[in-house]
Amino acid sequence: MLARDIAQGTENMSEISAARPARNGNPGLSTWLGVAALVYLLLIGVSVIGYGFKWVSGGADGAAAIFAFANNPVVGVILGILATATVQSSSTVTSVIVGLVAGGVPVSVAVPMVMGANMGTTITNTIVSLGNLKEPHTFNKSFQAATVHDFFNLYSILIFLPIEVLFHPLERMAGVMSGWFAGGSGAAVNELNFLGAITKPVAKTAVALFDIMPSLGGYFAIAAGIGMVIAAVLYLGRLLREVMTGNARGIIQLAIGRRPMAGIASGAAITVLVQSSSTTTSLVVPLAGAGILSTKQVFPFTMGANIGTCIAALLAATAVGGESQVFALQIAIVHLMYNLLGVVTFSVVPWLRSTPIHSARWLGDKTEGNRGWALAYIFTVFFIVPSLVLGGQKLLEEPETSIGAEESAAIREAEKELEDAGLTIE
Repeated sequence: MLARDIAQGTENMSEISAARPARNGNPGLSTWLGVAALVYLLLIGVSVIGYGFKWVSGGADGAAAIFAFANNPVVGVILGILATATVQSSSTVTSVIVGLVAGGVPVSVAVPMVMGANMGTTITNTIVSLGNLKEPHTFNKSFQAATVHDFFNLYSILIFLPIEVLFHPLERMAGVMSGWFAGGSGAAVNELNFLGAITKPVAKTAVALFDIMPSLGGYFAIAAGIGMVIAAVLYLGRLLREVMTGNARGIIQLAIGRRPMAGIASGAAITVLVQSSSTTTSLVVPLAGAGILSTKQVFPFTMGANIGTCIAALLAATAVGGESQVFALQIAIVHLMYNLLGVVTFSVVPWLRSTPIHSARWLGDKTEGNRGWALAYIFTVFFIVPSLVLGGQKLLEEPETSIGAEESAAIREAEKELEDAGLTIE
């Protein structure tokens, strides 16, 4: 009798244990709707932050004022980081660079600005990782996933900037290739941006609520956006642990985590569709925090996002008409070739492939012990060092790239042309 009861109890426990994974592996509709709602809130928050930064910095005018002091390649890179980090829109920065080139600034001066802009746009997913700030281990994984993109861009600058200064390969390739596309039929990409169609109107409405405070509204918008992002990431991580099991986890692993080439292709394709590398890379941060993807798996995906944002920008540049077309094409091709070379180099050379990953893990481990490392990193890399360089340039000399009436008109024309062509890359 006792043996039979024990056997029956063991059988019941086995049935319960077997049932649990099935229940967890098939989350209800309400859970999936919760994930969708939080992802939407995350995207709205990212857009609100971008609009807030653009408001505070003055948008294109602010970026142009920063670039006025770019009198050498190193300063050009650093000011490119500052301009994109403060404006939070690589499309705006691109239009400024196109306008400057159209106004007479040499492409050789503009190329380092493009490299810096590539780095500056990565601040968004780093901010997203702050949503897990209260959970040390989860924050470690999230911060690694965010900063591996930063380190890839940083090391790309260290490798390719000296080569460009000495031999100008990007400038020369862009000069030749822009002639292939100039005068051809355009390929505007604004109709592809379905995600922007459902997020940007809501984000703009949210930012408009702060219009009653013209001087401080931008700062409140940034704070509100960060609040949305933190709230979304905080609860999204919990739901992702529930839903990302079984088939759902397998699909994510197949698309991103199984092979580096699959990750690169997925990152590029998604970024072309959503037209925002910031959105693409921000979405994988909660997945990493939830333990679904590792930093090693996220890295190829973020490299693909770098390519995707350039493809969409190049398509938009082909739709630009008038005198700005050749300059828009040159800048878009420089950006694309720079990122393609970076991805190929870091994919082919084994020790380079692991360097951004090891750097991100080191910094993530530091932040787990002391979260102050994260805030110090964000402010130092994206704001303090570039601002000190800008301040030093202002004190030492007059602007090298003065923004006169001709350049301002070219910037305005380039910005309008690129917007009409659908360039909303962020």
